[in-house]
Amino acid sequence: MRLGHLKLMPIVLILLLIFLQYRLWFDSDGIQHMYILKKQLSLQTEENVKLKKRNEELLSEIRLLQANQTAIEAHARQELGMIKKDETFYQVIN
Repeated sequence: MRLGHLKLMPIVLILLLIFLQYRLWFDSDGIQHMYILKKQLSLQTEENVKLKKRNEELLSEIRLLQANQTAIEAHARQELGMIKKDETFYQVIN
């Protein structure tokens, strides 16, 4: 009987190795999933850097508008099309 177990042991070990390798490479928590998550992390990090830069630009604009009345007036004129009281608005069409 012991000789039969010894002949069966390598087959069992090889099957176990194949099973574990399959789980490592192809299972939902395996290496492929890890690579997908790394790629998503890389893309999200790039997006975060872009958004952080945009936020810094907006904060800079907010600080400028809070500190300078002329900047507020220029912003209102350019972005909102506002005019002062008793001003005449002329629109030039090409």
